[in-house]
Formats: sequence, C-alpha cells, structure tokens
Amino acid sequence: MDGTLLLILTMFATTSFRNPRKRLYSPPMTTVIDTQDNIVARVEAAGERVRRVHEATASVIFGQDKVIEQTLVTILSGGHALLIGVPGLAKTLLVETLGRVLGLDAKRIQFTPDLMPSDIIGAEVLEDAQGGRRSFRFIRGPVFTQLLMADEINRASPKTQSALLQAMQEHHVTVAGQRHDVPTPFHVLATQNPLEQEGTYPLPEAQLDRFLLQVDVDYPDTAAERRMLFSTTGTEERRLEPILSGPELMSIQRLVRQIPVPDKVVEAILQLVRTARPGTGADAETDKFVAWGPGPRASQALMLAVRAKALVDGRLAPSVDDVLALAEPVLKHRMALNFAARAEGRQIGAVIGRLAASIA
Repeated sequence: MDGTLLLILTMFATTSFRNPRKRLYSPPMTTVIDTQDNIVARVEAAGERVRRVHEATASVIFGQDKVIEQTLVTILSGGHALLIGVPGLAKTLLVETLGRVLGLDAKRIQFTPDLMPSDIIGAEVLEDAQGGRRSFRFIRGPVFTQLLMADEINRASPKTQSALLQAMQEHHVTVAGQRHDVPTPFHVLATQNPLEQEGTYPLPEAQLDRFLLQVDVDYPDTAAERRMLFSTTGTEERRLEPILSGPELMSIQRLVRQIPVPDKVVEAILQLVRTARPGTGADAETDKFVAWGPGPRASQALMLAVRAKALVDGRLAPSVDDVLALAEPVLKHRMALNFAARAEGRQIGAVIGRLAASIA
C-alpha cells in the first residue's frame, strides 16, 4: 500500500463529537484504520449533517422522534423499513419529508388487491416507428425512484408483492428478459395497518426478512399533539430545504460501514441472535415458545444498524446499549411464536426483551 499508513488503534472510550467534553464508555476494540481517510473528522462532519436532517424532520413530524431515528438508521444502513401503525400517524408525511431533506426523488404507491406487477415495475408497449417498423419500448413504473413508499403493502396479492422483492434485494427489475437498474440510492419504506386484516395478504417470511427494521409507529404524547394542532390547522406552511443529496447520502452510507465496532458489541449481537433461534439449545424458553427464529441476515442488520445509530446519536463507535435499543426493531419481524406461546398469551416483544436483558 504505497503512501498508506495503517494504524492499529485500540479504543477504550467513545467521544461524543457533539459534546467534546463528554466521554462515553466503550469496551476495548482493535481495528485497522487508514489514517489517510481521517475517519474521525469524516464521522464528525457526517454526524452534524445527519443531526440537521433529524431536526428538520422533527420540525414537521411531531412526537415521533423514535420513529424518525429508526427510519434514519435504516436509510443510513442502506436498507428498507416496514412501518406498522394505525392510519393518521404521519407515515406518509414522514416519507415525503425525508425525501425533501435528503434530496431524494420520492414516490408513493397505494397497494390495492387489483394492483398488478406491471403497475409497479412498468411494462413494454408496442410503438410504430418511421418506415412502418414496430418496436417495443419500456415505460418505467414508479419503482424507478430513490425513496419509495409502499402504502399498505399487505393489501396487494403475493404476485404483486413479489414484484417489489427483486428491486429491494437486487436493485434492479427484469422485464422481457431485459435488466433495468433502479436509481441509487434506493430505499423502500412500506406501511401496514395492524387493525384491518380482512382482505389482506400477509407478507411472506422471505420478504419480511428483506426489511432491515420494523418500525412501530405509536400515538404522539399530549404535548406533541397539542403542538400539532396549532401547526397543522393554521395558515403557516413550513418549507424544507434539502440538506443532503443522493451522492452525499451514499457517501455517508459507505462511511457507516467503516465505523469500527467493539468486540464486545459483536459478541452481544451474536449472542442475541443465536439465542433467538429454536432448536439450538442456546435458550430453553426459546426452544419451548419460538416456532422459527432469525437467520444470519438479522446479525448483518444489527451490525449495520448499531453503526448507523452511533452516527445518528453523535458517537464515534457503537455500544452494547445500541444492540439493546435495536433488538426488537431488527428481530420482531424475523421471529414467530408457536401455539404454546400464543396459548399462554406471550408476546414477541416480551420474548425479545428477555433475550436482550440477558446480554445487558
């Protein structure tokens, strides 16, 4: 490596770059850092930009700081999110606002039972050219965007749901044997209504696993709802300016993957995910009450998400607390309880909470 100086850096503390005097404990870790990249300065600069994105979004979406944070963690990790919440909790507004402040092209698809795959990915049409010749031309569908909101995704048929799967995982679609790449960056924020299940098609486990996080959207508190009443029923209209652009967001996503992770955090991720799998003997209650557990993609999701959360919080490296905070959003849609657990009234959130408490 000509001109590249490698430094073995052992970090015993994590400095919060938003408050240089505040030092947060982090377990020792050993990693190889390229000093020419000046990763500390880059993380500090990226963290400041992300903080501005968070503040701008929170100025429009009231009382949903946790939802905003988890959605930003998903996007900074390069993944997709599944938002679960009743109607009227600003899920659509959240996607529109993030599209503006992140400088991304955003589109929305309302999923319905009669929606066809071609309504999402596009279709070929036959056109008459000069000279009497005919040819097919591909007309792109709404999936060709950077930030896609799949509203009530479980209302469409499995055939239509699967049309989105290739784009989510492979970042391209195939029509008539021809590959068409979606724009970069590409993120899907899908929503589901937990109340109305009649006439819906539950997402298969293979597609659920493609979502990095499941973000539960709850009701705002009294203070936030009071502020919302005055802000949304008046004449003032808040205009947001882009804080990032698509290329800048992709640069931050690459930076997230370079953030060092302490060995203790890696061990916590492995312990949490492996004890959530039944049939391994790692946890007796898991073997008794869990029908199926998370695969290796859950470990990968946690490894990326804890790095992104550290950046959002203004820290230079993740901690075990980040694993605990993200355990339920990462694992909840990747596990299922068996009949014995449901008969006893157990909830998947409580099961994950017990597993997370064992590594705290």
